[in-house]
Amino acid sequence: MFSGKSKLFVLLISLLFNFVFEVNAQRENSEEENTRALELGVQLLERYFEKDSSWHVSHPKTGEKVRELIYFIEKEPLDSVLNSLYKSLNDSTFTFVFRLPEHVSDSLQVPGYFPADEVQRKLMFADARLRKKYFEEELSVPASLIVGIEEKAGAIPPNQGMQLFEQGFYELPDSLQLPDVIPDSLMQSPTDFRRFLRLDSMKQIVIEQKRLAYNDSIVNAYRDSIVEDYRLRRYEQEFEREKQHLVDSVNFNNYQVLKFYNDSVVAAVNDSIALVVAELAEYADFTDTTQVKMTNLLNEESLVVLRNSIPYYSRIWLKNEQNDSLRLMVKSVDKRTMQLLIDDGVTFSRFRPRESKEFDFSTLNRSVSGLSNVQEKYQVLTPWRIGGDGSVGFTQTYLQNWKKGGQSALALQIILKGYANWSRYDDKVKWENSGEIRNGYIRPGGEGAETQKNDDKFEVTSRLGVSAFKKWYYSTEFNYETQLFNGYKYPRTSNPEPISAFMGPARTFFKLGLDYKPNNNFSLFLSPLTAKNVFVKDTIKIDQTKYGIDEGRRSYWEPGLNTDIFWRKNITPEITYETKYKMFINYLQPFGNLDFNWENLLIMQLTDHINMRMMVHFIYDEKVLFPVEDANGQPMGEKPKLQIKEFITVGFSYKINKQVTRTRRKN
Repeated sequence: MFSGKSKLFVLLISLLFNFVFEVNAQRENSEEENTRALELGVQLLERYFEKDSSWHVSHPKTGEKVRELIYFIEKEPLDSVLNSLYKSLNDSTFTFVFRLPEHVSDSLQVPGYFPADEVQRKLMFADARLRKKYFEEELSVPASLIVGIEEKAGAIPPNQGMQLFEQGFYELPDSLQLPDVIPDSLMQSPTDFRRFLRLDSMKQIVIEQKRLAYNDSIVNAYRDSIVEDYRLRRYEQEFEREKQHLVDSVNFNNYQVLKFYNDSVVAAVNDSIALVVAELAEYADFTDTTQVKMTNLLNEESLVVLRNSIPYYSRIWLKNEQNDSLRLMVKSVDKRTMQLLIDDGVTFSRFRPRESKEFDFSTLNRSVSGLSNVQEKYQVLTPWRIGGDGSVGFTQTYLQNWKKGGQSALALQIILKGYANWSRYDDKVKWENSGEIRNGYIRPGGEGAETQKNDDKFEVTSRLGVSAFKKWYYSTEFNYETQLFNGYKYPRTSNPEPISAFMGPARTFFKLGLDYKPNNNFSLFLSPLTAKNVFVKDTIKIDQTKYGIDEGRRSYWEPGLNTDIFWRKNITPEITYETKYKMFINYLQPFGNLDFNWENLLIMQLTDHINMRMMVHFIYDEKVLFPVEDANGQPMGEKPKLQIKEFITVGFSYKINKQVTRTRRKN
């Protein structure tokens, strides 16, 4: 089957395979034996130094070192631990610890959390309102419940009223007690016969009256029971529905509040842990050392200590077969790097390099001319312009024993604005993005004073435009505006319930139209196709009806015409005036339903980083109603009013303006 050469080849392959297998087996056995020896050694040390209490360490410091050795053998080397920790620290998504929102222990102290006693209070109000609705007010009962009520109530049919007397419900007068069979002795004349007929007729009348009265009483009682049962069922159904809605809303709200709070706490804790771990890892890496032994051809040794702290120097002689010597100095740069230097006093004779080809390098020094006709092949573009400005204004007034009167006060306002605008190289397509955050607080002095919010705004706008003709652009815009924190009707002691909150309300506009933009200081945006949406996230905490949303709903939307005007004028190099006007007309109710928002801002730059801002803000919204009172302070109803806000602040300001450039080959 096989030739002689083939058999020899197969035999050699088999022998080689067996040899490799045996070598690997011996290697594996050797590794297993080494691992087993380490385990036995660790067990021996643990017995005498840790576990067996009958043995005591003679020298405590040596015992600590032995225990550290055991820990080093059982755990990863320090370099592996540090590399793993540095990798985790460089990962922005890595977290050391986490906590579920339901494990927040101080949930009652979290702003926005709805406590159980508040839920019970709202349920009590709902119960009282529903009881009044179903048990005190008139209620229509479905006719299907009344059909056949006499039969259901067990009314006595006609001509069967005698059973009421037989069953003892009523008794006949003695004068109407007639025997079933009249004796002949009582029927002596026609007069007697007529008398008995009259008595029998009167008896039937009495029986029928009693039957009707009985039927009326049981039918009325049955009808009352049906009405009461219907009232109770309707009350229980609506109460259970409102209770479930309230519980679901509270659970959703509390979960979102706790999740947001817990995420911020977890992030802060992980940041603290990361800082501590980084400090400890840096300290461990700084104090840890590595010893390296270097030998030459004559086996002469020199010890080098590698560490991150103080440099370490050592010297060693290099030898060759002719016993020539060259002394080197070894310097430890850090724990993982060493530097080799030739010691001072060593000289070498070097060969002189010679030219292998004859070439006159002076020919390269000729003057170059004729570059005037070279044209640009590339142009520099700035598609992105990114910038913004921020200002912080602070006012403090302190009065004590001030005869002229007055009150101490603190005021703080923070304004952050940013933009990121992109335009194509030919300005045919533009994408403008901007955002603004404003927050202001004031705390007057005196007893019972409380911190009050006087400014709160969060707005994001994104507008995309495509060139239509001249300076006009086909444009679409998304605008979102809300506030970040709860707003109250001060003082809070009298009005603890918030009147506004984050996304309560939130206004969103989707616009489609034409934008006239001759320069960066003026814009007229006409959008005949606009969708306006007003949304309240938590209708339990915020009364949505105050913002034009019907009871039982969380939002409303309406189509309309929107106009945006922006104009900026540099009066002087240090004084700038800006105005933004937004107007919305509802197509469903075009007359008597005008909304506008008009901001006027004057900025005076006092120094490079100090400015003064003067702002006047007008808002008018037909759906936002305010209470109206008569001369005696009695409420007369509600109507829309012009909202006005004005402030002047001086504070620190800082501007950022960055251009992102790239190159483009010219055609």
